[in-house]
Amino acid sequence: MKKLCLGLVLSLFIQYSFAQSTEPLDLEKAIQTGLENNLDIKMAVETVNLRQGDIRIGWGAFLPVIDATYARSFSKEDVTQKFVNDPEPRQIDGAKSRTENFTLAGIYGFRPEAIVVLKRLGVLEEISELQAKVAVENTVAGISTAYYRLVLELQRYKVLERTLELSQARLDIAQAQYELGGAGKRDFLTAEVDYNSDLSLLKTQNQVIKAARINLNELMALSPDQEFSINDTINVGEELRLVDLEENAFMDNKQWLVIQRQENDAFLQMKELQVSRLPAINLNANYVNNTSNSDAGFLIQNQRSGFNYGGNVTMNLFSGFTLNRRIQNAKVQQKIQGYAVDQFEIQLKSDLYRAFNTYLNNRELLEIEQRNYAVAKESSEIALERFRLGIASYLEFRDAQVNLLTAENRLITSIYNIKEQEIELMRLSGKIFFENSFEQLDLPTED
Repeated sequence: MKKLCLGLVLSLFIQYSFAQSTEPLDLEKAIQTGLENNLDIKMAVETVNLRQGDIRIGWGAFLPVIDATYARSFSKEDVTQKFVNDPEPRQIDGAKSRTENFTLAGIYGFRPEAIVVLKRLGVLEEISELQAKVAVENTVAGISTAYYRLVLELQRYKVLERTLELSQARLDIAQAQYELGGAGKRDFLTAEVDYNSDLSLLKTQNQVIKAARINLNELMALSPDQEFSINDTINVGEELRLVDLEENAFMDNKQWLVIQRQENDAFLQMKELQVSRLPAINLNANYVNNTSNSDAGFLIQNQRSGFNYGGNVTMNLFSGFTLNRRIQNAKVQQKIQGYAVDQFEIQLKSDLYRAFNTYLNNRELLEIEQRNYAVAKESSEIALERFRLGIASYLEFRDAQVNLLTAENRLITSIYNIKEQEIELMRLSGKIFFENSFEQLDLPTED
């Protein structure tokens, strides 16, 4: 039984060592890989390009439309002609005619609402770029959290390894005492059961690590079986200040800026409808060159060339009250967007305060967990020595061992919780990737 347990430990250690021998991955490289491969970001960037194309199309409303047409036609007909001064009809069989026409037409129409439309397109471009930045920040936050989660699980694995080493030492001592007659078989069997329990925890933790790797690979848009090694720790940054976070959030939170611009877009939609009441100006000009040749009729050839031009002013006087209703709906939509701005302001501030309170509480818990771990470690060392000397029972040693495992797990979990809240607070304040809201969307490429 003991040999089987040792074999399982050896297989776990080999598997863990193989994972550690693969390509190293740090947080910066993980984020860069995610920004290059993440499909949400790619779609958001393409949406920005689409909006920029819409603006270029919008500028076309201020330019004239010019069409050139060239046409030639032929005919061959039997013609019968009868004239007033000649009672005898004139018969022409197979009379041929041909026409050649060239027309150059230019039309320019100016509608006042085109100016408002162009402003709206500019706002929509800003919204799409901000949404792309939101996708970037969410990806960075997700990768950072998943990365540190994997670091946490790897640290827990090491804790369980050390716990298993203590269980192995206890099992060796119990076996030696049993073989020498200093202790009963029950103590030896109990030590073996505890050892197997710890081995099972180690095996389960290995599965947790694999799941954490898959989650991180998914965010980086990599294959689930992609292997990499992480030799990193979780370090707590300098203490954050709520007043700074709140100020940054209402200046640089990209989703907050999106909501504000959506309200502006609703206002411009209403203005577009209102401006459509104004007169529209249409100008047109044509150049025509037309030549006709015929074997029948008074005119053998007719040729015309020259310019013609003109213009008109149009204004809608009545449209069945449809425009009034559309303007009214646009006003309602603007009011809804105003409520959305107020709602998001409350939500953003609430999310910020919740995350900050959790962050402060975890920092306070960290000091407690550090002291608790130091006590549990010293108690475990004393219990192990007493167990070696035979003056402590296996229950006393096992309690100290479990306390150490629990204390160390709580300590590293507390550090991870602080880091997780740091990431969330930086995301909410708009500082997780971009220095400010005006920074250009310049992402790494696959090239």
